[in-house]
Amino acid sequence: MTTVTTRTVEYPADGLTMVGHLALPTGVGRRPAVLLGPEGPGLDDVQRGRADALAELGYVALAFDIHGGRWFTDPEEMLARCMPLLADPDRMRGIGHAALDVLRAEPRTDPDRIAAIGYGTGGAIAVELGRDGVDLRAIGTVNGLFTGRPGEAARIRCPVWAGVGSEDPIQPPAQRDAFAAEMQAAGVDWRLVVYGGALHAFHHPMTRHQTLLPGVGHHPRHAQRAWRDVVGLLEECLPVSH
Repeated sequence: MTTVTTRTVEYPADGLTMVGHLALPTGVGRRPAVLLGPEGPGLDDVQRGRADALAELGYVALAFDIHGGRWFTDPEEMLARCMPLLADPDRMRGIGHAALDVLRAEPRTDPDRIAAIGYGTGGAIAVELGRDGVDLRAIGTVNGLFTGRPGEAARIRCPVWAGVGSEDPIQPPAQRDAFAAEMQAAGVDWRLVVYGGALHAFHHPMTRHQTLLPGVGHHPRHAQRAWRDVVGLLEECLPVSH
């Protein structure tokens, strides 16, 4: 197994001091990089672990923060923070660009080979970076299927992969269909995987400290499959040359 080096990085965004988690692969040369966005509750050890796993595969990975170091256990608090954010593409882009600047400034990062992957709110931010015309090699969003402002998806310059649970009431079929129609109309290279029987946040193990919204639940098998699909997207669009 490769040796991964990690460190905490603080940077300003959205009027807050964000606290991200940077994971570096073994070696000294430049590597392709992945911007990793967290679920609505915020950046936690699950997302940090995903960044570490990507670093083991040879990527520079930054798990970025969306709440200034906070992780919400109360869904009402989380929604009060996330819903206005999801309704404001410019704020989402600001959070994404601030994290992207940190990732690009890392000497190990190949600035011309970056992908953005995210879950829930973090996935919506990843797609907004594409709609903003950022030069990315791939975008992946799990449970972050939100339509953007009309026509802006035409600025996406890379393949987009999206995953969602079939029983997710927070991302219902009409929302999935609208996202697919937006991508198709914009001429994006897109695909959508629907994981049968899975609820919202099916990819995230639940802790006893959390109060869960209706329609939220972990699906271990599909969580593993979604991770393999994300890694497959990166292997296709952003291969690591050793």
